[in-house]
Amino acid sequence: MDGKIFKTLEEQIEIFENKGLVINNKKYASDILLRENYFFLNGYRHPFMKSKDKSRYIEGTTFEEVYSLFLFDRTLRNILFKNILIVENNIKSVISYQLSKKYGYRDKEYLKPNNFNTSFEYKKQVSDLIGKMKRQIKTNAIHHSATRHYVLNYGYIPLWVLVKVLSFGIVVDLFSVLKKEDQYDILELYGVDLKTFSVGLSILSNYRNLCAHEDIVYENKTQKYIEDTIYHRKLNIPMMDNEYIYGKNDLFALIIVLKFMLREEEVKKLVIEIEDAIANLEYNLKTIPVLKILDRMGFPENWKDIKDLTKKELF
Repeated sequence: MDGKIFKTLEEQIEIFENKGLVINNKKYASDILLRENYFFLNGYRHPFMKSKDKSRYIEGTTFEEVYSLFLFDRTLRNILFKNILIVENNIKSVISYQLSKKYGYRDKEYLKPNNFNTSFEYKKQVSDLIGKMKRQIKTNAIHHSATRHYVLNYGYIPLWVLVKVLSFGIVVDLFSVLKKEDQYDILELYGVDLKTFSVGLSILSNYRNLCAHEDIVYENKTQKYIEDTIYHRKLNIPMMDNEYIYGKNDLFALIIVLKFMLREEEVKKLVIEIEDAIANLEYNLKTIPVLKILDRMGFPENWKDIKDLTKKELF
């Protein structure tokens, strides 16, 4: 069987047209395809396809509509990414503060295996994590300005400096192997239970990677599901088979995670920015309702009301 072969811009446009997509300005479409990539743009076709014939676009669907969804997702990625980075920085700061206060600020102190969960089942995970962190110290000792300063002037790297160069994935692993009492000290600052916080970190990490690599985020589904929260109940999210249909492993689940990890004013700004992006998308959609996109995002119609709900009695 022959693999995929190279297609010129003209041939790419012809493929779109053969599937029923209306292209009013071929020069404009060619320019977009050259800059944005046919493969990436084609990934946004699904909401515009006929329900019974997945290979054909709904009559009247234009190239501009598909591109508007592509641009909406890009805007959404940028909004989400900067807020995820805020949470990432907060978590790094909190963890480094708690561990430095309790175990010391020199790497030979805070990286002792006994500072972590000493259960047999965690032994290899702790060993692997310490190895990763020591490699980061060795790698960044000279090449990163902050770590270089401490190595050259003090001979060690404090944890609050090291976390600057640790990936979010390593920080998530770090939290998972902390002693229970240290985890609970951190959880008090966020007001959530251990399971929800741990799943929340996993969801944040998943979307962080999607945003960083320009992948589709608006209809992404994560492998892990967050617990039912007061937000699900307060927003009267519909249920099916006794399970909420939105806000479990979709983009709205990420919004819920950001809700309990960001400050109130940050959540309000996040909601306003997403609301503006949705309004702009709605203006550009002609053949499908914006509610179809919200459904694929896992957003209930009253999703923006989450900004007005308090964090009290979260679960």
